[in-house]
Amino acid sequence: MRSMFSGRLAAFALLLLGLLFTLPATAQEDDGLLPVTEAYKLSADASTPGVLKLHWEIAPDYYLYRGRMKFKPADGVTLGEPTFPDGEKHHDEYLGDVEIYHHAIDASVPYTVAPGTTRLRLGVQFQGCHEVDPKICYPPHTEQLDLPLPAAGAAAGGGSLGAALQSLGATHGSTGGDTPLPAEQAFRLEAVAQDPQHLLLRWTMPPGYYLYRDQTRLQLRDGKGLALAPQWPAGTRKDDPHFGDVTVYFNELDLPVTVTGDAGGRTRLVLEASFQGCQDGGLCYPMMTRVLDVDLGGAPATGTPTATAPEAPPTSATQGPLQTSLWLALLLALGGGLVLNLMPCVLPVLSIKAVGLLESGESPARARAHALAYTAGVLLSFVALGLGILALRSAGHALGWGTQLQQPLLVGVLALVMLAVGLSMSGLVQFGASLGNTGAGLATRGGAAGDFFTGVLAVVVASPCTAPFMGSALAYAFAAPAVHALLVFVALGIGLALPFLLVGFVPALARRLPRPGRWMETLKQFLAFPMYLTAAWLAWVLANQRGADAVGLLLVAGVFLALALWWFERSRGRGGLVRAPVLLALLATAAPLYALSQLPPPMRAAQAGDGVVAYSPEKLAELRAAGTPVFVDMTADWCVTCKANEHTVLDTAAFRDLLQRTGTVYMKGDWTDVNPTIAAFLEQYHSPGVPLYVVFPHGGGEGRKLPTVLTSGLVEQALTQAAR
Repeated sequence: MRSMFSGRLAAFALLLLGLLFTLPATAQEDDGLLPVTEAYKLSADASTPGVLKLHWEIAPDYYLYRGRMKFKPADGVTLGEPTFPDGEKHHDEYLGDVEIYHHAIDASVPYTVAPGTTRLRLGVQFQGCHEVDPKICYPPHTEQLDLPLPAAGAAAGGGSLGAALQSLGATHGSTGGDTPLPAEQAFRLEAVAQDPQHLLLRWTMPPGYYLYRDQTRLQLRDGKGLALAPQWPAGTRKDDPHFGDVTVYFNELDLPVTVTGDAGGRTRLVLEASFQGCQDGGLCYPMMTRVLDVDLGGAPATGTPTATAPEAPPTSATQGPLQTSLWLALLLALGGGLVLNLMPCVLPVLSIKAVGLLESGESPARARAHALAYTAGVLLSFVALGLGILALRSAGHALGWGTQLQQPLLVGVLALVMLAVGLSMSGLVQFGASLGNTGAGLATRGGAAGDFFTGVLAVVVASPCTAPFMGSALAYAFAAPAVHALLVFVALGIGLALPFLLVGFVPALARRLPRPGRWMETLKQFLAFPMYLTAAWLAWVLANQRGADAVGLLLVAGVFLALALWWFERSRGRGGLVRAPVLLALLATAAPLYALSQLPPPMRAAQAGDGVVAYSPEKLAELRAAGTPVFVDMTADWCVTCKANEHTVLDTAAFRDLLQRTGTVYMKGDWTDVNPTIAAFLEQYHSPGVPLYVVFPHGGGEGRKLPTVLTSGLVEQALTQAAR
């Protein structure tokens, strides 16, 4: 079977270009083949809150592709990562090595719904083949599901991680239904030392609340040479819909804990307790972590909450960002914005600004006007970006620096903008006054508007980059009061615009600029190529987000955009009727972009292999409990800083040798698309976005957060220390 574009892409290409062809692969009933709905009988069950269960009955001599299953939710429904069983290995003539299913398959898809949603609506797409004569493959088939939500599922709305966890542990006919208590009131924890080798931990819970035994982790901070051995009492057996047969404790739990090893004359121990519990029939809380300072003389210690994210216990890297003063945050933001000018994501746009400054070399007044208009665009864009991120985060959305590029539609629009700017700089289309016109044309309002929107574009393309100093400043901004946060964003903007402000307002610097001349036209055309490379990079990001179909739609949109610009240039100076095809071509450009925005994410395989372990909170906790050093890398395809670090440090033979030498596990999380689990990890470590690098040492203990820009020496030092 040949891989085909989506139905939308084929429709656009057939109707408007006539360049693409499809390969018919329809099943014919007169050949004895079953209709697709009989060959693959799909049934769905949404009775478990927060989880959709799917079952396919597959007829004999038919099979389904695992990698061709896709899910498209309706408005108000957010889907998590689906879970499939391992399939049979199969080499397909056209698709290569794939996994397939015979006979039957069960899958599950976690979901959350918006408040007020009463039905679960989504499209389920799948594709399979008949493997004996006549050997054919069916086209992709989509079935629309419309299922009633259970009461707990309807309540779990909002799309947040806490909402997704709300359904855990719910049972029918239980005592739930009351408003859940805050975690600190629902699960009170104290610890007392009976002697230096024996501790007693006590959880106290109101009626109707329970604690999971197997979701509880205990460890000592700075407890080198010591270990904890809890003696769990008998609890209550519970058939949990997600964890299976588990042991839980209601009302009160007294847990004796033996401290093994030489206490070495210690008078105090710092104990970390991570645990999870539920309101019976209602809310299940995210993983909680309490830190207890235990006096070995016998004074009781009360647990201090330090985290609510369902991740590994917090470490020194999770200390509050507000320990940084406002003035230091502003200074870091200014420096980070200044360094941002040197980052590869900003350089293509700076080429536009460089040409503008060279154009104004004969006039100091024009240089100042260029600089001010550009700075205004930068500052207003940073303020708007900051306001948007802070508003959405306060509403419970997991957003950070650069997350706007998690939206495929914006990535596609940016790629087309870069293409249009490149065509303009190549001289194929003119959007304003020419380079040679340094007179009245440069004094028009259009020139200032061009500088302003160049500043806007600089901020948009700068967002995938995190320069040195920026991480701490942005972490402060996301936790500070709104006014302080906006000041940080303004300082970032001033830093980004500072080089051009200095050139515009310091005559000595302006005089060092080359004099305008014909050579500038050649320079301008040469600088178009970074624009084309940026467009190519954005297309690659889009391919990772939504697959080959998205790139095909982007190419169609690019063709229509080129058509619109070509006719715009051809009709320059003519009447409005002659320019009407420009509007039609632009509308044709918007159509594939809309289709692109409707594409579901492709089925992503876990990032494993070549010594890389896909990130999950459970796997990280397992490795830390085993005492294995772990290097956690949170990255994204649109993060230019991440890719630079990978190219120079992480994807090298030296780094792989270092991992082997230190016994460190390399764990990677991909934030290219929206991922609440990774967002929770970033929030736990007060990271405004990616990259985030955390090293967890051998034998447990606190993790170490590394700078956003890595060097081989820095990584080697961190992993060597962690392995000791």
